[in-house]
Amino acid sequence: MKMDLAVSVWTSYFVDYTPEEMIDAFVEAGYTTAEFSDEHGFVLLKRAKERGMTAAEVGAELKAYADARGFSFPQGHLYLGVDPCADNAVEVLTEWLDLFVALGITAGVLHTQGGRELTDEERFDRWVKTLKPLCAHLEGTNMSIALENVGGNPTLAGLKKVIDAVGSDHLGICLDTGHLKLAQQKGITDMSQLDFIRGAGKLLIALHIADNDGTSDQHMMPLGRGRVNWWEVMTGLREVGYDRLFNYEIPGERQASPKVRMAKLEYIKAVTEELFSDEFVERGHKVW
Repeated sequence: MKMDLAVSVWTSYFVDYTPEEMIDAFVEAGYTTAEFSDEHGFVLLKRAKERGMTAAEVGAELKAYADARGFSFPQGHLYLGVDPCADNAVEVLTEWLDLFVALGITAGVLHTQGGRELTDEERFDRWVKTLKPLCAHLEGTNMSIALENVGGNPTLAGLKKVIDAVGSDHLGICLDTGHLKLAQQKGITDMSQLDFIRGAGKLLIALHIADNDGTSDQHMMPLGRGRVNWWEVMTGLREVGYDRLFNYEIPGERQASPKVRMAKLEYIKAVTEELFSDEFVERGHKVW
């Protein structure tokens, strides 16, 4: 049975647009959802400060703009450069959570990183110490934090260890397919895309769909020059019954004029149609 998931592109694709212009561009291209980028998050937080508004107020304002155009942000990327090991991490990220809840985001992607001067055990303890109050802050909302396989915690086992230690229903996993490919190439893990998805199961609440050739994090569209095994990805998503956003994180494709970027959004629809098809899954194991 053909997959039927909401399809989106990370809003950093239009990083040079205001949040409102970004929404209008996606709507013009026929999209109804996107992952809200941290670049646009910083624009809103700056706007809130300038206008004497709270993060929640400025988030609600943009949500109303999006709602009026039939657009939404089911997923968002929390502050990319945040150090969850820092003393002020909870304070910094709480403001982002308030912004994201107001925007209607249900999965906020976070990197478990930072603390380079710490031992592995100390770093892990800091992550847990930061995540517990953040998850508590989300009680009564429908938002969860999705830990991404990147940086200091690139493996499924590492992510699940943190989740188990925090012990909150407001915590899950974001699979970045490009990051997993790089971790495979570097010998950090031998886990396939399929096994990662199977192992994550219902903890998988967000996706960063991106491709690369194994040499760097190129954030390319699938079915091109990259080497991610897309048959494994699509087979795994079907097996676990993934029903969240199918989100492309492809800033590597944005180095183009607005006209070309809009054309690429049309191409992405064709790529998605191929990936979602029964025929792709049926024949894919022979190709990859």
